[in-house]
Amino acid sequence: MENDSLNMAEDSVGVAVPDSGAVVQDSAPALQMPTPEQLGISITSGPEGGMKSVTVGDSFDFPVTVSWSVQGSALLVVPSGSANAKGLMQVGLSQESSRSVKDGKEVASITFTYKIVAQDTGNLHIPALRFEIPTQAGMPLDLRSESVDVRVVEPFNPLPLAVGAVVAVCVLCAGLWRARRRAAAREAVAARNAAENALREKMMVLKQRVNSADSREWLLELEGICKEYVARRFGLGAEDNGAGVNLETLVKDGKLEGWESLVEEFAHARYGGGQRDGFENRETWKAAMKLMGVSEEE
Repeated sequence: MENDSLNMAEDSVGVAVPDSGAVVQDSAPALQMPTPEQLGISITSGPEGGMKSVTVGDSFDFPVTVSWSVQGSALLVVPSGSANAKGLMQVGLSQESSRSVKDGKEVASITFTYKIVAQDTGNLHIPALRFEIPTQAGMPLDLRSESVDVRVVEPFNPLPLAVGAVVAVCVLCAGLWRARRRAAAREAVAARNAAENALREKMMVLKQRVNSADSREWLLELEGICKEYVARRFGLGAEDNGAGVNLETLVKDGKLEGWESLVEEFAHARYGGGQRDGFENRETWKAAMKLMGVSEEE
């Protein structure tokens, strides 16, 4: 490549370029090289928008761009260092030249793309990268990019998340199941309490009629209440308030222990009956209350 632009820049900033045939005396002052800024050379490093986090084991591209005002010539830019650093290893390097117009001036640039592999996790540092531009003075012009930080993370593992999701679903299902069980239990208790209250109210009405009601009708009404109780207890004919329940059969089958005398009184009332004293009705009422486990007070 031609280096006229660099030589022109050197002359413009007062850098003396010695003639190849001239004899340089030992007392001559050392050659003072111009800075890149004086020559209109700039260097930028890293992708636009900044470095994003990368995953350990993955490779990523890290661009470094050297730009200068063309002025009719080109520069030779030579990389003189690597991007190797703690936890980072350079595995490739490519370059691409381009030209553009900025503020009415033509600008040339060379972009060096370093391919780097992340070998460790944490906050790592891409080192400052060095470049040399040869000059006719024999002393190359040094360029150096800025060091850039990069965050390297562990690869995403979906297993803990999946396990956590499964556990959360199981806990949620268990909670819903327990809530439904508690709700069902509360409903069952409420229904049982309501049935017991209704039974108690009917029995209290019968108690008030032990002296005034016809004994046969009173006993048959008591039998109907007892059938309702038995239907709920054994789940028999609850839909028709126990009308289909046969107390005699249940007593014979041994399912209603202690009910023998009460069932005999019901049978006697159905098939004949007779006048009974209010005291007898009261004793029968007390026996039925005890057998059904109903108290006079809630």
